[in-house]
Amino acid sequence: MTTTFPIQPVARFAGKSELVKRPKEFACFSYDADHKFHIGAQSLKWYYTPELNVDLSKGFESFIKHDDSVDEHLDSLLTTIADHEQKTSKPIDAHIVTWRGMMTKIMAAPFDDDGFEMNATLYRVRSHPPHHAYKKESRANERPWNGPIPQEVMQYWGYKFETLSTLPRPWGETSRDFIESRPDHVVNNKEQYCSVVRTGIGKTILCIGGEVDAIWDDKPRTQGDPINWVELKTSAVIQNDRQANNFERKLMKFWIQSFLLGVPKIIVGFRTQDGLLVETKEFRTMEIPLMVKKNGRPKWDGDTCVNFANGFLEWLRHTITDEGVWRIKRRPRTAEIEVFKVEEVGHGDIITDEFMNWRIKLELRQTQPPTKDTGAEE
Repeated sequence: MTTTFPIQPVARFAGKSELVKRPKEFACFSYDADHKFHIGAQSLKWYYTPELNVDLSKGFESFIKHDDSVDEHLDSLLTTIADHEQKTSKPIDAHIVTWRGMMTKIMAAPFDDDGFEMNATLYRVRSHPPHHAYKKESRANERPWNGPIPQEVMQYWGYKFETLSTLPRPWGETSRDFIESRPDHVVNNKEQYCSVVRTGIGKTILCIGGEVDAIWDDKPRTQGDPINWVELKTSAVIQNDRQANNFERKLMKFWIQSFLLGVPKIIVGFRTQDGLLVETKEFRTMEIPLMVKKNGRPKWDGDTCVNFANGFLEWLRHTITDEGVWRIKRRPRTAEIEVFKVEEVGHGDIITDEFMNWRIKLELRQTQPPTKDTGAEE
């Protein structure tokens, strides 16, 4: 049986934004240069102003590219959560555990025609709150590419910009030779730093994992304090109204991605049509929705995105109420999101055996009565 959540009319989600809990990082993990998983901040990068007038295609032939056709599911995120729970001896309290990319698809749905698919499952242990876990979406809904420059090259431009704009250590610990030679560095997108945050939209508490490009200064000493993250993006130089409209639409996804992880600053590298980096511009994440409104006829509205996500997540939590694997699907250019069960029992490959075994162990640990102190008193 398929149930649907209508996207239209979008106007019913207009108005003041639902309450959003500030994202707070409680854990992190890294992939190294070989894409091997590590708990911690080994792959954290620092932002440093890039050199301009650099050809973003330079070095494409030596690009060390991660094979993202392999679905890594939620494995790394769940491993990091389990590690955190082992240190705190209590489960996280999130209703939903997912990647930032999944939530971006949902929040953008009122103003975006792209289709998407993702699988979800309900995981519940008696004394723990139920978790709805969402894994990576299918690529079946991606639009075919017919641009004059190969899509692989244009994707490379974004990774090249990241290489031009980051350092592996703070500026004071990095040599001038390293900084000035960045245009010649081999680009490797296997290396990633991923932040894991607790946030919330309305009554739904979320645990979200997502890659962070760089940090502006240093992490605060107190866990959960705001972090000066930097999101790095590329876009074509704006030369006419059509390009301005396209950039405004791109700003929606830029804003959502940064909003969900608590990234305060987005730096966009503007490039020519053939990939020459000519300018950088800084955008404050929280100012973007108002900036778009002031431009006249906005193509999207931030409050509506938040309210839509709130309504959909509450509906979804009341729709997926038992185990099995469920499909969340939006067909391209349609006005509804479908939810239907594809496996009657179990959790598919969404939740790892290691995580389930850890949760059973934690459950037993919490239900056992405390042992009496047998030590002698003087």
